[in-house]
Amino acid sequence: MAREHSTYVVVGAGLAGAATTWRLAEAGHDVTLVERGEPADHRGSSHGSARIFRYAYPSALYTDLVLRARPLWSELEAAAGERLITRTGCLDWGERRDPLALARSLEEIGVEHEVLTPAAASERWPIRFESTVLWHADAGVIDAERSVNAMVALANSHGARLRTGWDVRKVERTTTGYRLRTSAGDTIDAEHVILCAGGFLPQLLHNLDVDARFVEAMPALKVTQEQAYHFPYGDSDDWPTFIHKADAIQTYSLPGGRDAEFRGQKLAEYAVGKAIGSAYEQDGRIDPANRERLIAYVKENLPGLVPEPYAETTCLFTTTPTEDFVLDRTGNLTVISPCSGHGAKFAPLIGLLAAALAGARTPAAGRAVLPREFLVGGSLRGAL
Repeated sequence: MAREHSTYVVVGAGLAGAATTWRLAEAGHDVTLVERGEPADHRGSSHGSARIFRYAYPSALYTDLVLRARPLWSELEAAAGERLITRTGCLDWGERRDPLALARSLEEIGVEHEVLTPAAASERWPIRFESTVLWHADAGVIDAERSVNAMVALANSHGARLRTGWDVRKVERTTTGYRLRTSAGDTIDAEHVILCAGGFLPQLLHNLDVDARFVEAMPALKVTQEQAYHFPYGDSDDWPTFIHKADAIQTYSLPGGRDAEFRGQKLAEYAVGKAIGSAYEQDGRIDPANRERLIAYVKENLPGLVPEPYAETTCLFTTTPTEDFVLDRTGNLTVISPCSGHGAKFAPLIGLLAAALAGARTPAAGRAVLPREFLVGGSLRGAL
C-alpha cells in the first residue's frame, strides 16, 4: 500500500476537478488529482464530445457567469492549442421555456439574438415549432473529454500529479489536515481537500470526518441515470443546439461530434432518468420506453432527422432541488458540485472559484470574483 502527501488533493478528474487542479498548479501550489477511473471517465459526467455551451438563462446570475466563463474558455483553448468549443448557435422554444423572457435576459447582457415566429424559424431549420423561437448564434458545443484532458495536461505541465484507479471511499481528519483512503487501502495525506466527485459525491459525503451539521445542511443531491440517442442527419448536417420545453416533453439536442461519428444529432429528454443512490449504482441500461418516446418525438418535431437512433448512451445527472450549484467549505475541505445538467459550460470559471474558495490565491482569481451580495459567511452554497 502506498502513502503520499500533498498540500492540495482534488478528488475527481471531470471538468470541475480538472479545472480546479489546473488553476492550483498554475499558481504554483503542490496538488494531486485523484480519479477512480481515468480523466473524463465514462462512468462520470464529463465524458464524450458533446455538451451545450449557451448564454440563455432566466437567471441574471447565470447569464453573468456564462459571460465570465467564455473568455476563460478562450484562454484554455489558446494554452492547449486546440479548439474546444464549436460555434453552432442555439434555439429555445416551447410553452415552458419562455423565449421572450430569455430574450430579455440576453438583451440585458448584450448578447446578440433574434426572436422568430414559428413559421420563420421553420424556414431556416428542418424543425416544427409550436411557439415563438429564440436564436442566439454564439452558442455552441463543448468537447468535454478533450477539455478535461487539456486541463489535466496543463496541470501536469505545472507540476500537478495525477493518480488514476484511485477510488476514494473515506476522508478522515488528521492533526495536519486530512487522510484520504481508497477501497484498496492506499492513502494520501493532504492539508486541503477539494471534492469534485460528481455522481459519486452523495456516497462520499457520508464518509467524511467533518461536522455532521455541514453535511446535513447540504442541499439534497439527487443522482439520476439519463439516456441520450443520436439520430442521423437527413439532407443537411448544419444543425444548431436547442432546448425545447413543452408541456408534454422537455428535450435538449446538439450536434453529436465524435460520439456520433459527426453524422447525427444528439437528443435526450431532460431529467427523466431513474434515480440511483450514487454513481456506483449505474447499470448503463437504456429504458425502452424512453427510446420510443424520443423516436416519436423525432417523427413529430424533427423532420430533418432520420428517426432511427444509434450510438445510444447513458449519462449521470447530479441535481439539487433548485438546480443550483453547490460550492461550499468547512475547515480545509471544499465541496464542489456544479451539477444539475448544465454545469459544463462554466468549467474554467468553476476552477477559479473552487481554488479561491479553498483558500488558494491564483493569478486569475480576480477575474472570477462573484458579486459581494452572493457571499454569505464565506460560503457560496445557494449563491449559484
